[in-house]
Amino acid sequence: MLKTSPAVPPAAVTAAPPVHAEGVSNDEFRAAMSRLAAGVVLVTAHEPALDPDGPGGEDIGMTATAFVSVSLDPPLVMVSLREGSRMDDLLAEQPLWAVSVLSDNQRHIAGRFAMKGRISDRLLFQDIPYVRGEAAGALLVDGALATLECRTEQRVPAGDHTLVIGRVLTADVPSADGGPLVHFRGRYRHLE
Repeated sequence: MLKTSPAVPPAAVTAAPPVHAEGVSNDEFRAAMSRLAAGVVLVTAHEPALDPDGPGGEDIGMTATAFVSVSLDPPLVMVSLREGSRMDDLLAEQPLWAVSVLSDNQRHIAGRFAMKGRISDRLLFQDIPYVRGEAAGALLVDGALATLECRTEQRVPAGDHTLVIGRVLTADVPSADGGPLVHFRGRYRHLE
């Protein structure tokens, strides 16, 4: 005779967090990586108009903490983009982009461009002072600690992200005010 276990009500069943073959769960990995302090940047690009006779295209932006210097000669940087994100899709077609290294008093900008299900980027840029970069045509935030304009050299698939390596076309240090905006343990912070 076969023994069966009593039925467990659906509310009592809890889904175990995903564990990868290596044994680490998404939550464990996320918690460990949140202990790594990272600078916060705003990555921007200009999406060209679909119709040459229509409106002039659209500016888009996204907050990133996975941004690093790769090489001095030639000057290269790398940003990690979530695969299939709007920025990833745009930079797969359009190689020019820019980065504004945010200062600790630009936390509101970082939060605005990190929102999920956010409104149009045009509205997000509406009250942020910026200039348009001459080399990449992307927006550069006024008051940023540094700005860079880049051209994609290589795209590398990496799990659920794309690593975009860009050649730096221009680099400027327009502001010496304030310290860097830092992301640590899931929150924006500033250095004391």
